[in-house]
Amino acid sequence: MPSDHIIITPYSYDQAEMVQQMKALMQQQLMPNAWQWLQEKAAQLNIQGSNALAVAFAAMPRKVGKAIVDISAESAAAFAAIRPHFTINQWSIDRLCRVWLLLQLNTDDEAVYVRRIETLFPAAEMNELVALYSALPLLAYPEAWRGRCAEGIRSNIGPVLEAIICNNPYPSEQLPDGAWNQLVLKAFFTEKRIDQIIGLDRRANESLANTLIDFARERRAAAREVPPMLWRCVALFINAENLRDVEGALYSTETSERAAAALALSQSSLPEAKALLQKNSELSTEIHSGALSWKGLAARMAGE
Repeated sequence: MPSDHIIITPYSYDQAEMVQQMKALMQQQLMPNAWQWLQEKAAQLNIQGSNALAVAFAAMPRKVGKAIVDISAESAAAFAAIRPHFTINQWSIDRLCRVWLLLQLNTDDEAVYVRRIETLFPAAEMNELVALYSALPLLAYPEAWRGRCAEGIRSNIGPVLEAIICNNPYPSEQLPDGAWNQLVLKAFFTEKRIDQIIGLDRRANESLANTLIDFARERRAAAREVPPMLWRCVALFINAENLRDVEGALYSTETSERAAAALALSQSSLPEAKALLQKNSELSTEIHSGALSWKGLAARMAGE
């Protein structure tokens, strides 16, 4: 294609296709008057001096409701094809409409665009914050939101943290190691679904593994259970110094922790780790047969 036909976009994905996919889904879910109102607000967004964004954000639940979006497997796959790892599973309709509205903002001036969205955060109530953080993987100028995402990790509001931590591809793609490690630690401290952290294995690092080993030792010393999925983050960094910690988990009284320790040992390149796993032939056999996996273990722990 000739260079003069190349379209430069501040988005990291096909934003136009995402907007259309969302639009089709919203039209199926919304009453005609609600859809008309939403279109009117979208048309007013980029008028200079307009406060339509703040007004619409605040009024959204009253205008469109709070029902959970009914999405088919085909539609879910379409979203993920447009934006890898993006999902709206279990979203409420007001959450979806708020995110869709943000995608209507003019992106020509990065500073203006970022400022308009940033002004929503300070006064946002819980569900508005959930929508804002859910939108991070879809917003233009992805690098601009790193600080906002890192700040969100410090929140103590459960649904807000879940919107950042669970099924959100933005953190693993954009956060530096320090902020990423804080996210994973916060997930353990607040008992979020570790298996729903996108990029968990890809972003594994030795600093995080060492911190989690210390955390596990503190829990053991206090006679408290160690989160089994912790060992998933340690697996690639098992060494002579922490092998005894993993061995302790392998002989834990908790079935899930024993399974997690075995899975971690199976991923380690340390010969002593492989030898330790072979001593537990039952778990070793389950892993080699595929009967035991991180995905299956997480589902079992969640009662699925």
